[in-house]
Amino acid sequence: MNTENTQQNSAEVNIAKLSEEVQFQDSGIVSKQLIKKSNGNITLFAFDKDESLTEHTSSFDALAYILEGEMEFKIGGKPYVVKGGEYINLPANISHGLSAKEKTKMLLMMIK
Repeated sequence: MNTENTQQNSAEVNIAKLSEEVQFQDSGIVSKQLIKKSNGNITLFAFDKDESLTEHTSSFDALAYILEGEMEFKIGGKPYVVKGGEYINLPANISHGLSAKEKTKMLLMMIK
């Protein structure tokens, strides 16, 4: 492909290391929305150990990718442990919650 003749899009282009985009906060959860569209979004999280999100439902299908750490998800009441380098899918309209077993960074991708 001849890139010299490729026209550039006016949209913003970013190159970054995901693990450096959010930092851990003692006894807290930090989030950074990377993309937000009407049909979905992508958000990066940093959870301190033992931080959690209570059970809830979403109308979006989601995929949670653990960059580092270990997270326990409860989906429809059933527990799943996901470690750094692994992902889990979260079906739309099924109750789910999560808890960090250690300091954890997670990328959450939601789509309709």
